[in-house]
Amino acid sequence: MNSPGTMVGTFEMRTSQRLHRLIHLRDLILALVGRNLKAQYKNSVLGVAWSLLNPLLQLLVFTFLFRKVISLDIQNYGTFAFAGLLCWSWFQLSLLQSTGAVTSHRELVRRPGFPAAILPIITIVTNLMNLLLALPLLVLFVVVGGGHLTVHLIELPVVMTVQFVLMLSLAYLLATANVAFRDMEHIASFVLQLLFWLTPVFYLASRVPGQYRAVYDLNPMLHIIGAYRSVLLLGKSPDFAALGVVAIFSVALLAFSYKLFSHRCDRFVEEL
Repeated sequence: MNSPGTMVGTFEMRTSQRLHRLIHLRDLILALVGRNLKAQYKNSVLGVAWSLLNPLLQLLVFTFLFRKVISLDIQNYGTFAFAGLLCWSWFQLSLLQSTGAVTSHRELVRRPGFPAAILPIITIVTNLMNLLLALPLLVLFVVVGGGHLTVHLIELPVVMTVQFVLMLSLAYLLATANVAFRDMEHIASFVLQLLFWLTPVFYLASRVPGQYRAVYDLNPMLHIIGAYRSVLLLGKSPDFAALGVVAIFSVALLAFSYKLFSHRCDRFVEEL
């Protein structure tokens, strides 16, 4: 029978090993995210400006269409649409790239001991960096548009964390499926394109007819984009009840998808 001193020593050793592994994973993730960012803008004249160019061009098109052609009668429409576009761009790009996170990193997955589970995380964090670079511009839009930043801005990390967990849970499912079924990248692209129009990125959710709202409200991105706008544009707390439901759903889905990913991980080398 082990003595109390031996048990304490064993516990401390295991805790130290886990801590070292977490630090190693953190450093590995940061290094690979840095590599991705450098590769993304390598030999690029505009550099990180490309992360802003796409949403800004989309914003110009939406502003022209829905203010000059078909008026949606939304106050400060440019800021309203830009907030939705930034949130959606992080979601869409992360999922599209995460679908091929395993298949496009064969050389890393085949290395003995490489933690393949960090690949979707790296993709999402890389795109998060692009979002963080664009946020100051959105804040500028809010200020120039006559809006006021309030203390509720400190709630933005909570909203972003919920979105991160939701995306990671979906990313594990897509990455796992794509190893065995390579058409998943095309399917994900098609589904996300449809979901874009079914998400209030450039229009008000309140405009959706009542008979469709029960189904429409099942879209988690509806509540996440609404939370961004509440904090940044309206200067108030998001709907924490709705955000809490999304968070619970996301955590449950993440537990399932990560377990599935881990279960299939040993077969990735054979299937790649």
